[in-house]
Amino acid sequence: MRKTASASASLRRAALLLATIAFALAPLAASAFDLQGHRGARGLAPENTLPAFAAALTVGVSTLELDTAITKDGVVVVSHDARMNPDITRGADGRWLNAPTRAVHHVTFEDLEHYDVGRIKPGSKYSYHFPDQKRMDGVYMPTLAQVFQLVRRAGNNDVRFNIEIKTSPLKPGDTLAPEDFAKALLELIEHQGMSSRVIIQSFDWRALKAVQALAPKIPTSYLSAQQRFLDNIAAGRPGGSNWTAGIQFSDQGSIPKMVKTAGGAIWSPNAPELSADQVKEAHALNLQVIPWTVNDKADMARLIDWGVDGLITDRPDFLRDVMAEKKLPLPKPTPVSP
Repeated sequence: MRKTASASASLRRAALLLATIAFALAPLAASAFDLQGHRGARGLAPENTLPAFAAALTVGVSTLELDTAITKDGVVVVSHDARMNPDITRGADGRWLNAPTRAVHHVTFEDLEHYDVGRIKPGSKYSYHFPDQKRMDGVYMPTLAQVFQLVRRAGNNDVRFNIEIKTSPLKPGDTLAPEDFAKALLELIEHQGMSSRVIIQSFDWRALKAVQALAPKIPTSYLSAQQRFLDNIAAGRPGGSNWTAGIQFSDQGSIPKMVKTAGGAIWSPNAPELSADQVKEAHALNLQVIPWTVNDKADMARLIDWGVDGLITDRPDFLRDVMAEKKLPLPKPTPVSP
């Protein structure tokens, strides 16, 4: 009897020691640098496809960054563009699409399966920027559920998903309304049992407001850009921005303060627009800073030295090299076939 009691006491002490160690290590895990594979690994394989996500998992990333659209029949698919991109999309006849193309939301998922997105159109600007991307045939727009299934097949229980809602106040007819989009996306995520592993991001802060109302425990990441091709901040524009759910730069004085006021956990700025002082300001507001999209090793090193919490990159292989040089912990590769 005394021997059994002694064994139980030893087990309790061991359990307590393990719990203490786990508690001590938890902050380290939470603060690990976030290596996000942009559209999977766009620099290596066709963007936002199962081969791209398999490439990212095989290289080793902590987060798969991806974009979503919703088809006419309500299927959540992975697509960066609300309308099919003519630079990467071929019809059943093998010919490249010509703009203007159809919105994904106006096409059924069965119809989408007739469009191949495995190659970049030769001679396009896109092709010039991604010479190392593997060209493939017979590659189709996946569902978000298929991406989750790929990760399960890889046996990766740690990788997270940074999922973008692609809505725009400038083109409301191309997608569901932000609130309806958020609801449909969150229902799928919950059904797939992935609520604890996702971040939801968007340039359209109205969608993030809806996410916070529907699923307040899911972190939201606020994308920002101040470029000619997209300026969702509109700092100097009379009347402000219609992207930011009523939170205006003129009232807050900085983008980090806008994100904090909106209830965000993460600020994800366009990398060339970011300064070291802004990183410090965001951290003082308890925001993580994860810039997009950084593919040059020198830029990666500089941003890491500034203290960013992660980077979104088309070349996770390059970022792993830089992280290794900086003695940062590397995510475990989990090789898998698409």
